[in-house]
Amino acid sequence: MMEDTGPVVAFWILAAITVGSALMVVAVRNLVHAVVYLILSFVGIGGLYITLSADFVAVTQILIYAGAISVLLLFAIVLTPRGSRDNAESFLRLPAVLVALLVGITLGYVALDTDWSIAGRGGFEETASEIGELLLDKYVLPFEIASVLLLVAMMGAIVIVRPEGTMEPVDPSTRLRTGFAQDGEAEA
Repeated sequence: MMEDTGPVVAFWILAAITVGSALMVVAVRNLVHAVVYLILSFVGIGGLYITLSADFVAVTQILIYAGAISVLLLFAIVLTPRGSRDNAESFLRLPAVLVALLVGITLGYVALDTDWSIAGRGGFEETASEIGELLLDKYVLPFEIASVLLLVAMMGAIVIVRPEGTMEPVDPSTRLRTGFAQDGEAEA
């Protein structure tokens, strides 16, 4: 167990905030409010990672989930028609509650049945610098391949979404405004 009471209290407060906001995501009817609660849940999970000394994972959680994914969800909500923005009743509510109870009971059983003793283990070391060194040394090729793959996927998504006929020829008068010559023209 942790000797300091500060991290333990912070852990339980963050756990309560995270679980409470996750439950509110399911309970509220307004989808914008649900996304706000989801952001709070993501931030709470990042805080839990900090209390567990996983600094890199915490920063990644905050940047990617609380930042990028949440903005993506908000854009999706804003771009959907107004009539389909509520969290409507569904015939799958009862099966979802039963599955959630089954998962909760299973997690509770595993949590109570597992031996959580960590006696003799020292504190955690900083993880961000080690991960950075591995990404730029041992795993540089997979890291670069992943970055090129993401770039190609993003370009492909832009090409797919772009409406037909948007690649129109450039008006020659724009050369006068921008100062740049078009293809096949010489600078005067």
